[in-house]
Amino acid sequence: MAGTPPRHPLHGTTLLAWRNLTHDRPRFVVTLIGVVFAVLLMGVELGLLVGFARTTSGIVDHSGADLWIVPAGTTNVDIAGRLDERRRFQALAVPGVAAVDPLMMQFGFWKKPDGGNESVALVGVDIASRRGGPWNLVEGRVEDLQQQDAVIIDRLYAAKLGVQRLGDTIEINAKRARVVGFTQGLRTFTQSPYVFMTHRNALAYSNYRPDQTTYLLVTLAPGADAEGVRRAIRERLVTVDVWHTAAFARQAQKYWLITTGAGSALLLSALLGLVVGVVIVGQTLYATTVDRLPEYATLRAIGAPAGYLNRVILKQAGISAALGFGVGTLAVYAVVAITAFGNVAVIMPAWLVLVLALLTVVMCAFGALISIRRLVRIDPTSVFA
Repeated sequence: MAGTPPRHPLHGTTLLAWRNLTHDRPRFVVTLIGVVFAVLLMGVELGLLVGFARTTSGIVDHSGADLWIVPAGTTNVDIAGRLDERRRFQALAVPGVAAVDPLMMQFGFWKKPDGGNESVALVGVDIASRRGGPWNLVEGRVEDLQQQDAVIIDRLYAAKLGVQRLGDTIEINAKRARVVGFTQGLRTFTQSPYVFMTHRNALAYSNYRPDQTTYLLVTLAPGADAEGVRRAIRERLVTVDVWHTAAFARQAQKYWLITTGAGSALLLSALLGLVVGVVIVGQTLYATTVDRLPEYATLRAIGAPAGYLNRVILKQAGISAALGFGVGTLAVYAVVAITAFGNVAVIMPAWLVLVLALLTVVMCAFGALISIRRLVRIDPTSVFA
């Protein structure tokens, strides 16, 4: 049809968009660097947010329990009050409850072999059920905790705690303890390393009475209605809170990431990356558009619709988004690999990659809007001036 721009096998606009971007290669490189930096910043900050969320609820997520009985008003797993053991027997009397196991969580002082002190989180578990016990064990056995002074720690914190190998002895709250096993990757949000031991030993290292604990972990009988049992336990025990495991995990995440403001800081940093990307892409596309206003005016003068020109700009943004996202994601995964051996982890699940891709597209699309607004006001007759 007369007046219609000739169509290329790449549908014209794609090829034109690519040539516009690569005509000024230094500018194109700057654009890609900006997109990569924005993707890296957004990916790392969002990955940190996911990593912190999983860290705050790690004990809960891996407890293997169906319900948690906690002291009234408990907002997170690391800080709580105390429960009397009679609560355990009251819960066992509720229909649908198969087992109730105690779990202790209390902070203590770890004296290193060189004499330095560190704050640690003592985790006392029932060895028979292993509810709330150590996971990702890479050295030693859980059964070794049955020894009177045995503890298991994570390798990530071994240097911090002055431990070099199995069998090293230290002191916890001025009482001797011996390392019999290592886990791998059990991080803590409070940076007080988890120290696993039997519930009996935890009582000996703490100032709890022999008939006290911190939490009670409920295992339901097959076919039991979890919500019905939860309400029944709540009514029978009165002065406690009863949580589904998933709900208590979310509550722990909410407390540390939202209530304390830690998550907000990470989200703001990710937003900063988004803004930086919009500005860089917007400036580059606008400069490219302004440089070629006569060509765009010519296309309009020979009958090219505004939508045709807009597609060129959007495809320039899309090409920048695709290349920047690819390189930026590889950089994010490099950070993920590096932090796998550190106390702070960047975690990048598949759904977060999709979110990052969407944010990258949105970022580049917003950057393209500046150029599109300029093209809307272009005067086709200016080419004849």
